[in-house]
Amino acid sequence: MSYAPHPGHPPVPGPVSLLVAYPHPIPSPPGCAVLVVSVNRGPYLVPATAAGRFKIDGRDVPIPHEGTWHVAVPAGQHDVRYTDFMGLPVITTTVVAHPGAAHPLSFRFGGWRNRVHDGYGTDVTRFGMWSNYLIALVTLVVVGVLCCGGFGLVAALSGSS
Repeated sequence: MSYAPHPGHPPVPGPVSLLVAYPHPIPSPPGCAVLVVSVNRGPYLVPATAAGRFKIDGRDVPIPHEGTWHVAVPAGQHDVRYTDFMGLPVITTTVVAHPGAAHPLSFRFGGWRNRVHDGYGTDVTRFGMWSNYLIALVTLVVVGVLCCGGFGLVAALSGSS
């Protein structure tokens, strides 16, 4: 479902560079739009923003910590993603940026799934990896079953001889 973009922010003094995260509202340069990116810390010991990278069309956009960031992008379709420290995608979405408009995106790192929502609360996640905690839990269960099952199999085989 597609919604009309939010109106642009009021201008602030100074030039605005493309693909740079600003901690305050910025005017959209001519022919460009602004992504208003909110990022939470996540339930992790190390914040998701410290261990991951924010990328637009494959280019790194440094976001130093959780909060709301404003990024000017050229008008058009963009691949927006958060990756882990090795470059593997954690959350991906696609945004069609309209000139002069602000497009809110909320990256939510959760205990079960990682998701991205637009300004209306609609889930616009194209790919959302399971949380690190869920991956660790599944791995622990698999290793536990293999380990305990292996011990049980060895005990059964040695007991039947």
